[in-house]
Amino acid sequence: MVLASVKAAEGVGWPEALPLLPHPAELIVGLIAFAILYRIFATKVVPKMEAMYEERAAAIEGGMQQAEEAQAEARAALEKYNAQLAEARTEANEIRESAREQGASIVAEMRSQAQAEAARITESAKRQVEAERQQAVVQLRQEVGTLSTSLASKIVGESLEDEVRQKGIVDRFLADLEAGDVTPEKVAPAGRDA
Repeated sequence: MVLASVKAAEGVGWPEALPLLPHPAELIVGLIAFAILYRIFATKVVPKMEAMYEERAAAIEGGMQQAEEAQAEARAALEKYNAQLAEARTEANEIRESAREQGASIVAEMRSQAQAEAARITESAKRQVEAERQQAVVQLRQEVGTLSTSLASKIVGESLEDEVRQKGIVDRFLADLEAGDVTPEKVAPAGRDA
């Protein structure tokens, strides 16, 4: 209808009064060019763009999945590390406790050995002291016997050098002395009367 009115107004040819309305030949060429471009875009460009879009979406999803897997692996590694650390701490505590117990048993063993050694040394010292005491008593008896015999000889004026007799007198005197049968008597010093 527009075309009919345009033709009626001008007559033959394309009307110059409507500059915005394209010429039919241009319109046909434009439509063919559009169809060709549409076909090229539809068969070549759009599939490549779709493939790029899918690759990019897959890469993003794969990256997210890889990140999630990496996080899961990191969590598993952290849990494993924490478990190993807890196990190492438990083992260290057990070793420390074992060392403490061994130390205590070593100290107790050394203490018992030291006490046994001290008891042995004390017993040995007691035996040695007792032996030395016995030796001193025997030696003292001999000296006391010799001195008392010599003194008695001087007092009595008679020789008491007979060994058997001397030994019998000394032994009897010392036995009486140990039994408490002999009482000491005070002797007044020379020149004084009692």
